[in-house]
Amino acid sequence: MVPWRTSTTGVSIALRVTPRGGRDGIDGIEQLSDGRSVLKVRVRAIADGGEANRAVLVLLAKSLGVPKASVSLLSGATSRLKQIAVAGDPARLTEVLHELASVKSTDQGN
Repeated sequence: MVPWRTSTTGVSIALRVTPRGGRDGIDGIEQLSDGRSVLKVRVRAIADGGEANRAVLVLLAKSLGVPKASVSLLSGATSRLKQIAVAGDPARLTEVLHELASVKSTDQGN
């Protein structure tokens, strides 16, 4: 089960974010204890004043090869679990997401 859904305008991605994670990166797919899948993301920024959220949006835009303006936060502004929308070609975005997620994936129920 993948943590993203496609639409006619792009994709929606479920994330679990680790602020102050030591580096900016995508760490694969994780299965939550409730059975949902999330894309694990870590950023160096702290979770203060929206800094970590901005860092996540920039990281995803760069990783997916889309302009920063194409990536927006749908929900979870103050939570580790977030929903992100990415505008663009859904087929290309899902292909890139599969490549990014296949690098490291875990099946831990954290």
